[in-house]
Amino acid sequence: TGVQTCALPILSLAEMRTHRSEKWRGFPPDVLPLFVAEMDFPLAKPIQDKLLEMVTHSDLGYLGSIPELGKAFSSFAKRRWNWDVNSDYVRLCTDVGVGMVEVLRITTKPGDKVLVNSPIYQNFFNWINETKVELVDVPFLKEGMTYSLDFENIEKQYVAGVKVHALCSPHNPLGRVYSRSELTQIADLAKKYGVIVISDEIHAPLTFPGEEFIPFLAVNQNAAEVGICVTSASKAFNIAGLKSAIIVSQTEKMHELLAKMPMSVHFRSSILGAFAAVTAFNEGEEWLDAALSTIESNAHYLKTILNSQIPAAKYEVPKCSYLAWVDVSNLNLGEDPSAVFLEKGRVAFNAGKIYGPNSSKFVRINLATSESVLAEAVNRMAKSL
Repeated sequence: TGVQTCALPILSLAEMRTHRSEKWRGFPPDVLPLFVAEMDFPLAKPIQDKLLEMVTHSDLGYLGSIPELGKAFSSFAKRRWNWDVNSDYVRLCTDVGVGMVEVLRITTKPGDKVLVNSPIYQNFFNWINETKVELVDVPFLKEGMTYSLDFENIEKQYVAGVKVHALCSPHNPLGRVYSRSELTQIADLAKKYGVIVISDEIHAPLTFPGEEFIPFLAVNQNAAEVGICVTSASKAFNIAGLKSAIIVSQTEKMHELLAKMPMSVHFRSSILGAFAAVTAFNEGEEWLDAALSTIESNAHYLKTILNSQIPAAKYEVPKCSYLAWVDVSNLNLGEDPSAVFLEKGRVAFNAGKIYGPNSSKFVRINLATSESVLAEAVNRMAKSL
């Protein structure tokens, strides 16, 4: 739009250390935590106001009907991605993990094959274990720091009877935004072999300016027929603890299939989370654009300081979200480099090995913080060597 977005204010380390979330309680106080994907940014004012208003009026009952949510998401999706969403086809669930599990329960039975492409957000493996389906991993092909989908192998596995392809789009931890041709190829193959594609699109609102995010369900008619999207305002607006997410379908047939989910899927969502999401989608974009501007700047800043202090670490600036995927294999820190950084440097990152079998020499670093915290983190990494 050509509008200059200003960067967000960032909460001080002293203030963050008073927080009660896992990020700030997971390690002793002398550890600098850059693992869990949550931001060190103050909450968007419209969301804060909505929560205060509801608490002030003791409006904390069970969540029932909420037509506002489908409408809010549908207009957000149209503005952000030119995606036409039928607001009646937007369903509530507790969080993206619960959404993925509940959708897996109605699209598979125990023992069915579910395909993922590693490295991938670690909870994909947990969801597969929870639903007792069989994991089929077709890892990304990797050349240098460039990752591409192995379509030849994906098709082989579709032929061999995969029921569901669980997609992370945009991709965590790779920070990769799928191209239209990649998504089209997945949709067309899935349609041909009767595979359902469940797309976790929680990082979509965090796609950087200049990059194009394409919602899977909007790719073509095949995608609309085979696709289900699970997403949330939680990652983009830093409200994960409020516990509310959505499941979106594009066709009447898929909408009817999702109606088979237990009624409790809706009612387990939090009333605060659901109305915070409505507010985020309707009034949060100015804050979101400022957050993106801060995050993208941090992504480049991390590249600069790694190059100057630990040039052997390899890192490509991501195209979305606030998670840096850093290859530290040249540092020779053994099977779990994150453990060395934690023990010697007192800095906590996510261990690469949790994202799949070929990524043990990586760490995932949270970028949604201040430049001074990132500088301190790299400092601590350097001290560990």
